[in-house]
Amino acid sequence: MNAHVPQGGWPVLVLNADFRPLSYYPLSLWSWQDAIKAVFLDRVNIVALYDHAVHSPSADFQLPSVVALKSFVRPTTHPAFTRFNVFLRDRFSCQYCNSREDLTFDHIIPRSKGGQTTWENVVAACSPCNLRKGNLTTHQSGMFPRQTAFAPTVHQLHRNGRLFPPNYLHESWLDYLYWDTELDP
Repeated sequence: MNAHVPQGGWPVLVLNADFRPLSYYPLSLWSWQDAIKAVFLDRVNIVALYDHAVHSPSADFQLPSVVALKSFVRPTTHPAFTRFNVFLRDRFSCQYCNSREDLTFDHIIPRSKGGQTTWENVVAACSPCNLRKGNLTTHQSGMFPRQTAFAPTVHQLHRNGRLFPPNYLHESWLDYLYWDTELDP
Protein backbone atom coordinates (compact mmCIF):
# COMPACT_ATOMS: atom_id res chain seq x y z
CA MET A 1 0.00 0.00 0.00
CA ASN A 2 1.22 3.54 -0.67
CA ALA A 3 2.51 4.97 2.58
CA HIS A 4 1.59 8.52 1.75
CA VAL A 5 -1.88 10.03 1.80
CA PRO A 6 -2.72 11.51 -1.60
CA GLN A 7 -3.38 15.21 -1.91
CA GLY A 8 -7.03 15.71 -1.03
CA GLY A 9 -6.82 12.69 1.26
CA TRP A 10 -8.31 9.20 0.88
CA PRO A 11 -10.02 9.33 -2.55
CA VAL A 12 -12.59 6.62 -3.29
CA LEU A 13 -12.76 4.83 -6.64
CA VAL A 14 -16.38 4.77 -7.86
CA LEU A 15 -17.49 1.80 -9.95
CA ASN A 16 -20.71 1.35 -11.84
CA ALA A 17 -22.96 -1.53 -10.78
CA ASP A 18 -21.08 -3.74 -13.28
CA PHE A 19 -17.82 -3.03 -11.39
CA ARG A 20 -16.30 -0.91 -14.16
CA PRO A 21 -15.12 2.63 -13.42
CA LEU A 22 -17.61 5.30 -14.42
CA SER A 23 -14.75 7.00 -16.26
CA TYR A 24 -11.01 6.56 -16.69
CA TYR A 25 -9.96 10.10 -17.49
CA PRO A 26 -10.66 11.77 -15.32
CA LEU A 27 -10.79 8.72 -13.10
CA SER A 28 -14.15 8.42 -11.32
CA LEU A 29 -13.22 9.38 -7.78
CA TRP A 30 -15.21 10.75 -4.85
CA SER A 31 -14.03 12.27 -1.64
CA TRP A 32 -14.25 9.94 1.35
CA GLN A 33 -16.96 12.24 2.76
CA ASP A 34 -19.16 11.79 -0.34
CA ALA A 35 -18.58 8.03 -0.27
CA ILE A 36 -19.60 7.76 3.42
CA LYS A 37 -22.72 9.81 2.66
CA ALA A 38 -23.60 7.48 -0.26
CA VAL A 39 -23.12 4.44 2.02
CA PHE A 40 -25.55 5.88 4.57
CA LEU A 41 -28.04 6.75 1.82
CA ASP A 42 -27.76 3.10 0.65
CA ARG A 43 -26.68 4.12 -2.88
CA VAL A 44 -23.40 2.17 -2.96
CA ASN A 45 -21.83 -1.02 -1.73
CA ILE A 46 -18.38 -0.90 -0.18
CA VAL A 47 -16.00 -3.07 -2.19
CA ALA A 48 -12.68 -2.33 -0.44
CA LEU A 49 -11.51 -0.38 2.59
CA TYR A 50 -8.49 1.69 3.52
CA ASP A 51 -6.51 0.88 6.64
CA HIS A 52 -7.72 4.20 8.04
CA ALA A 53 -10.75 5.26 10.06
CA VAL A 54 -12.42 8.51 11.00
CA HIS A 55 -14.05 9.03 14.34
CA SER A 56 -17.19 10.81 15.47
CA PRO A 57 -18.25 11.18 19.11
CA SER A 58 -20.43 8.07 18.79
CA ALA A 59 -18.83 5.88 16.09
CA ASP A 60 -15.74 4.92 14.11
CA PHE A 61 -15.91 4.56 10.33
CA GLN A 62 -13.31 2.72 8.31
CA LEU A 63 -12.85 4.64 5.06
CA PRO A 64 -13.87 2.96 1.81
CA SER A 65 -11.29 2.88 -0.97
CA VAL A 66 -13.64 1.38 -3.62
CA VAL A 67 -17.42 1.60 -3.85
CA ALA A 68 -19.86 0.28 -6.45
CA LEU A 69 -23.15 1.93 -7.32
CA LYS A 70 -26.19 -0.18 -6.49
CA SER A 71 -28.02 1.04 -9.61
CA PHE A 72 -26.42 0.76 -13.02
CA VAL A 73 -25.79 4.12 -14.70
CA ARG A 74 -26.02 3.72 -18.44
CA PRO A 75 -22.99 5.40 -20.00
CA THR A 76 -23.71 8.06 -22.55
CA THR A 77 -23.08 6.87 -26.10
CA HIS A 78 -22.20 10.28 -27.52
CA PRO A 79 -19.59 12.16 -25.50
CA ALA A 80 -19.98 15.90 -25.12
CA PHE A 81 -17.95 18.08 -27.44
CA THR A 82 -15.57 19.83 -25.04
CA ARG A 83 -12.02 21.12 -25.29
CA PHE A 84 -10.94 18.43 -22.81
CA ASN A 85 -12.57 15.64 -24.84
CA VAL A 86 -10.92 16.91 -28.06
CA PHE A 87 -7.55 16.75 -26.27
CA LEU A 88 -8.36 13.28 -24.95
CA ARG A 89 -9.42 12.06 -28.41
CA ASP A 90 -6.13 13.41 -29.79
CA ARG A 91 -4.16 11.90 -26.87
CA PHE A 92 -3.06 15.29 -25.56
CA SER A 93 -0.75 15.92 -28.48
CA CYS A 94 -0.62 18.46 -31.29
CA GLN A 95 -1.99 16.89 -34.44
CA TYR A 96 0.56 18.80 -36.54
CA CYS A 97 3.88 18.31 -34.68
CA ASN A 98 3.05 15.88 -31.84
CA SER A 99 4.04 18.37 -29.10
CA ARG A 100 2.29 18.00 -25.74
CA GLU A 101 3.00 21.59 -24.65
CA ASP A 102 0.66 24.59 -24.65
CA LEU A 103 -2.30 22.88 -26.36
CA THR A 104 -5.14 24.80 -27.96
CA PHE A 105 -7.57 23.63 -30.56
CA ASP A 106 -7.49 24.41 -34.23
CA HIS A 107 -10.31 24.62 -36.76
CA ILE A 108 -9.16 22.60 -39.80
CA ILE A 109 -11.38 24.77 -41.99
CA PRO A 110 -11.05 28.18 -40.28
CA ARG A 111 -14.23 29.70 -38.91
CA SER A 112 -13.63 32.73 -41.15
CA LYS A 113 -13.94 30.37 -44.13
CA GLY A 114 -17.15 28.76 -42.90
CA GLY A 115 -15.65 26.06 -40.69
CA GLN A 116 -17.71 25.04 -37.70
CA THR A 117 -16.76 24.01 -34.19
CA THR A 118 -17.51 20.31 -34.51
CA TRP A 119 -15.70 17.04 -33.83
CA GLU A 120 -14.97 16.66 -37.54
CA ASN A 121 -13.41 20.13 -37.89
CA VAL A 122 -11.40 20.61 -34.69
CA VAL A 123 -8.07 19.09 -33.64
CA ALA A 124 -5.66 19.62 -30.77
CA ALA A 125 -2.82 21.94 -31.79
CA CYS A 126 0.04 23.51 -29.88
CA SER A 127 0.08 27.31 -29.87
CA PRO A 128 3.06 27.61 -32.26
CA CYS A 129 1.40 25.35 -34.87
CA ASN A 130 -1.97 27.05 -34.41
CA LEU A 131 -0.35 30.47 -34.91
CA ARG A 132 1.65 29.25 -37.94
CA LYS A 133 -1.48 27.79 -39.59
CA GLY A 134 -3.45 30.87 -38.65
CA ASN A 135 -6.43 31.63 -40.85
CA LEU A 136 -5.37 29.26 -43.62
CA THR A 137 -6.80 25.97 -44.77
CA THR A 138 -4.66 22.84 -44.50
CA HIS A 139 -3.83 23.04 -48.23
CA GLN A 140 -2.91 26.74 -48.06
CA SER A 141 -0.69 26.20 -45.02
CA GLY A 142 0.71 22.82 -46.04
CA MET A 143 -0.13 21.61 -42.51
CA PHE A 144 -2.19 18.44 -42.29
CA PRO A 145 -3.40 16.76 -39.08
CA ARG A 146 -1.82 13.39 -38.24
CA GLN A 147 -5.28 11.82 -38.08
CA THR A 148 -8.63 12.72 -39.56
CA ALA A 149 -10.80 14.55 -37.04
CA PHE A 150 -13.75 12.41 -35.96
CA ALA A 151 -16.53 12.18 -33.39
CA PRO A 152 -15.23 9.62 -30.87
CA THR A 153 -17.31 7.10 -29.01
CA VAL A 154 -17.24 6.94 -25.22
CA HIS A 155 -15.34 3.66 -25.58
CA GLN A 156 -12.60 5.38 -27.61
CA LEU A 157 -12.27 8.15 -25.02
CA HIS A 158 -12.10 5.56 -22.21
CA ARG A 159 -9.41 3.66 -24.12
CA ASN A 160 -7.39 6.84 -24.57
CA GLY A 161 -7.91 7.75 -20.93
CA ARG A 162 -6.23 4.50 -19.91
CA LEU A 163 -3.05 5.84 -21.53
CA PHE A 164 -2.83 8.53 -18.83
CA PRO A 165 -2.98 6.93 -15.38
CA PRO A 166 -3.35 9.36 -12.49
CA ASN A 167 -0.46 10.17 -10.18
CA TYR A 168 -2.06 8.19 -7.36
CA LEU A 169 -3.34 4.62 -7.65
CA HIS A 170 -4.21 2.77 -4.49
CA GLU A 171 -3.48 -0.98 -4.58
CA SER A 172 -7.15 -1.78 -3.83
CA TRP A 173 -8.12 -0.12 -7.13
CA LEU A 174 -5.91 -2.19 -9.41
CA ASP A 175 -8.34 -5.09 -9.91
CA TYR A 176 -10.80 -2.61 -11.47
CA LEU A 177 -8.39 -0.57 -13.60
CA TYR A 178 -6.44 -1.51 -16.67
CA TRP A 179 -3.13 0.34 -16.57
CA ASP A 180 0.29 -1.23 -16.73
CA THR A 181 1.63 0.65 -13.75
CA GLU A 182 3.81 -0.22 -10.80
CA LEU A 183 2.87 1.14 -7.39
CA ASP A 184 5.43 2.91 -5.22
CA PRO A 185 6.78 0.52 -2.55
